Amino acid sequence: MKIGELATRTGVATRLLRYYEEVGILHPFRSPNGYRAYGEPAIDRVLQIRELLEAGLTTDMIREVLPCLEAAKEEAVADCPAAADLDGLRQQLSGIERRIDVLQRNRDAIKRYLHAWEEAGPAVD
Repeated sequence: MKIGELATRTGVATRLLRYYEEVGILHPFRSPNGYRAYGEPAIDRVLQIRELLEAGLTTDMIREVLPCLEAAKEEAVADCPAAADLDGLRQQLSGIERRIDVLQRNRDAIKRYLHAWEEAGPAVD
């Protein structure tokens, strides 16, 4: 698929896709006429990049960990190089775990609220 289709299918602007290529976290094929071409796996990769960015990782961190994350999804053994910023990755992981805890607490509170409301039945005027 061409870059425009990848942008449409992922909801990510073509400008950002070109940036991901520039920083080395997205790798298109080049057709004989020089156009970028992407396979179906590029969709999942772009979505994972977006999720990692939203989680607070930098593009440098993503470039380091992405090959290992992809290998883990496929349950394959990867040659994962040591990250240049292990402390930064540990801080990001800690932040992600804190957000997960907050989300779980909020989910549980909303579930309890809905359950209590449903148990009370419809309001009578």
